Amino acid sequence: MSNPMIVCHGGAGHTAKDQPGVDLAADAGWAVLCAGGSAIDAVLAAVEIMENDPVLNAGTGGRKRADGSVQLDAAIATSDGRLGAIMAIEDTPNPIHVAAGLLDESIHILAGSGARDWADVKGFPKSTVEGSDAPTGNDTVGCVAIDANGLLAVASSTGGCTGRPRGRIGDTPLWGPGLWVDDNIAIAATGIGEEITIKMLCHKVAIQQGSLKEKLEYGLSLFEPSIEVGMIALTANGDGLGLANTGMPWAIRSANQ
Repeated sequence: MSNPMIVCHGGAGHTAKDQPGVDLAADAGWAVLCAGGSAIDAVLAAVEIMENDPVLNAGTGGRKRADGSVQLDAAIATSDGRLGAIMAIEDTPNPIHVAAGLLDESIHILAGSGARDWADVKGFPKSTVEGSDAPTGNDTVGCVAIDANGLLAVASSTGGCTGRPRGRIGDTPLWGPGLWVDDNIAIAATGIGEEITIKMLCHKVAIQQGSLKEKLEYGLSLFEPSIEVGMIALTANGDGLGLANTGMPWAIRSANQ
């Protein structure tokens, strides 16, 4: 048996004013774990709350593209080898649930109108996402968790960047740069997606030697200080941490916190 734990973040570049939404998400995911729920259910519960928070850049708070559209990305993965990712989906306030719907499918990634068509067939709710006019958006929301059975899960969701072209994909739904999980560690990144993608950040951090803090410090050292980057992670042996080179609201819940 493992000791359950959950860590959430509200995006690199956000400040303490956005901490309440992250705390609420962590509490919701922690309640799932305390009730004997799976790490998958815990991260989904947490990310859904952050997608519903208009001040965070995911779901309801997704940023508008250059053409005024709101295209959302989300991904979820587990330490038993499952992955689901949705890219540039529209009319979907909670894309993390659509991504989770792919965990047990023979395909793992869907994009654009095809992603929404599949969501329609599977019965996932469809409604207009008004999005945010805030002139920011190099960030995301994310969550990592481990349950009593030792399963690790990671989930991330983003509303993209203000004014970027229709169809642009950042690191958030990308396996390797934006999220990673194996038998030993689960990691979610946030920040400037193009830079994170080029560095293959989460995978590099996962295979780096050292303590969890040393791993995350190594990841941050790959970037110039002017490039906003943050990460959350937890390990199978019970360490959890959030670290960023900028403001990043994050929260951790475990029996020892």
